[in-house]
Amino acid sequence: MTESNLEKYRKDLKALLQEGRAVLQALRRDAAGTNEWRASLERAGWTEEKIESYDKKLKPFRICYHHWYSEALVVVKQLLPDRYADFVKFYERPKTRKTFDVETYRIEDACQSLSSTRYGGEVVVDMSAAIPLLQQQIAILESIEKRFESSLFDIKQLVQADLFDSELDVARELLKNKFARAAGAVAGVVLEGHLKQVCDNHNLPKKSGTIAVLNDVLKAAGVIELSQSRHIQFLGDIRNKCGHKNPTEPTVEEVDELITGVDKVIKTIF
Repeated sequence: MTESNLEKYRKDLKALLQEGRAVLQALRRDAAGTNEWRASLERAGWTEEKIESYDKKLKPFRICYHHWYSEALVVVKQLLPDRYADFVKFYERPKTRKTFDVETYRIEDACQSLSSTRYGGEVVVDMSAAIPLLQQQIAILESIEKRFESSLFDIKQLVQADLFDSELDVARELLKNKFARAAGAVAGVVLEGHLKQVCDNHNLPKKSGTIAVLNDVLKAAGVIELSQSRHIQFLGDIRNKCGHKNPTEPTVEEVDELITGVDKVIKTIF
């Protein structure tokens, strides 16, 4: 039995949370120094053997954080969009920052090992200031995990994602049997439906259901970049070729490109 998107999201989120906690340990180690960090684990009851093994697995914070942040950011944007701005804020340094202290320190600073000291060596701020910020980011992910367990969790988008995957499988089967026009029409319906959902996610008005109009709305709102908009326009052109009588028939290669492109859109644009 094929694993549902709901179960896949659940497993991926659990792994992402585990990775986040390891990233937090890497930050604590790099902020305190290896010796102090190891001493703190000893005080918490860790054996020397366990500490040694764990230390070897941990990568430097600035390396492992960026990988984790990139994946976590997509999850938050899709499943908890109302906390997306907060999640980003904990990472990005304020563009109008005039002082460099605990209040304005961000995880981005910690990735560069930035710190500030006063005359005489007194520390004003260092990497340790990023620890509560990363803890907040992990807490946001944990709140998503709790929503999975809640009966109030709205699984509409996850069910829809399963449906879209199934419809693209139908399109692939049609194309395999040389029904290129029909396959392209099915893929076009999937693309149109997903773009409507993305507009709903961002509370954007949908003047019509056409791919071109939805694409323009998302581009104007800054939800998608210029390159993404051009890609969607390209896919829409192939879809139109499949949906209307034209002097030339859509080729198998064009429809295959349409199906592949739609599959990418529904998995990367939310």
